[in-house]
Amino acid sequence: MRNREGRLRQGIGLWGVVSMGLGTAVGVSIFSAVSPATALAGPGMLLSVVVAALPMYLIAVSYAYLGSANPVSGASFVWPSRYLHPALGFFIAWMRIIANMGAMVVLALVLVRYVSMVVPLPVKPTMFAVLLLALLANLVGVHVAARAQTLMIGAMVVLFAVFALWGGFTAVEPQRLEPFLPSGLPGVVAAAPLLMGLFFGIEAATEAGAEVADGRRNIPLGIALAIGSATLLYAAVAFVALGVLGPEALAGNEAPILASAKGFMGPLATPLIVLAAIVAIGTSLNAIFTMFSRSLMAMGEAGVLPRALARVHPRAQVPHVALLAVFAIGCAGLALPMELTFLFLAVNIPNLVKYASICLCAARVARRYPELHAQAAFRPSPEKMRVLALAGALCALGLVFVGFEADWRPYALLLGWGVLGALWRYAPRRRG
Repeated sequence: MRNREGRLRQGIGLWGVVSMGLGTAVGVSIFSAVSPATALAGPGMLLSVVVAALPMYLIAVSYAYLGSANPVSGASFVWPSRYLHPALGFFIAWMRIIANMGAMVVLALVLVRYVSMVVPLPVKPTMFAVLLLALLANLVGVHVAARAQTLMIGAMVVLFAVFALWGGFTAVEPQRLEPFLPSGLPGVVAAAPLLMGLFFGIEAATEAGAEVADGRRNIPLGIALAIGSATLLYAAVAFVALGVLGPEALAGNEAPILASAKGFMGPLATPLIVLAAIVAIGTSLNAIFTMFSRSLMAMGEAGVLPRALARVHPRAQVPHVALLAVFAIGCAGLALPMELTFLFLAVNIPNLVKYASICLCAARVARRYPELHAQAAFRPSPEKMRVLALAGALCALGLVFVGFEADWRPYALLLGWGVLGALWRYAPRRRG
């Protein structure tokens, strides 16, 4: 693969790594997943948050290890291609085209719905405008996109802190959390899969690894800070929502964070929570543009997609053609049916397969590449790294099949897309 990473600007610092991971993870799920999880576990869903985080902690270890040993752009394509098999790297990146399309549609749709609580807006034209803004932010340069991401994350943390502190000190009634485990530990475990999506994307900055300053240090440290911060943020928000509304009212609420905020903020609740949703979802969308474009760029460099995708703008030092392709894919997604369950599964399945493959890469590097292991800033012993990586891979692969009973159609869609990918990869023609 021809390497053009030297032409990319290293404009992402430690807090950029944290903000990309936290910004990708804290998106739609925090505004929707609390209610169904409470229906299954009651106040015990606070424990479910921790249980849901455990597989992602295992997976994050593999990302931190590989990111500190071999920081590259387009990591989800490059690492499996190098350390497992080129065909596997291609198909993982190929399937994630659908996943990223679905993610952009979900984020833009939910963002428009929240803004429409304050100002009525036409849905699809506004979704197009949202995608255009994300494109423009990323075209200016990765340092600008990363700075915007950091500012939005700062605003998001402040808004959620206001929610947690205001509600925690003035409106939470601890007796509402009793009994804490109405369904016992089985309820806690049953709610955990619903909360897994809270942590998806925590590894976001590894996709722009070549653009991270001092990546061998900042990638593992940033991932650790991002996943720890996300866990605390989710637990604090869920605690306040439970303590204000109680589990019964919270379990049946379609807008749980907004409903609980109205209990102590009064008329300020709607604009404040809508603003929090705009910032949280906006950071996720911005990060997806950065991640997805680097994956397409890496595939262009490898020649498995048109090589034009690997072009880097000489002034902005970003993969501008790949960014335009991301925008076009997002616009094509506006033609999809706006069914959130279908879209969530189409997003999550390829992501889980990607996570499993990265864990397997980490296990392979720990075993067969002692020189890479030695230069990793974060490096458990090879034996311990292999155990942690294989455990993460098993968790991810097991979760792939959890959603089949909910809706089989995303599995069929991804299977069909995979067949098209095979035809593209093995067709006897040039892709220049």
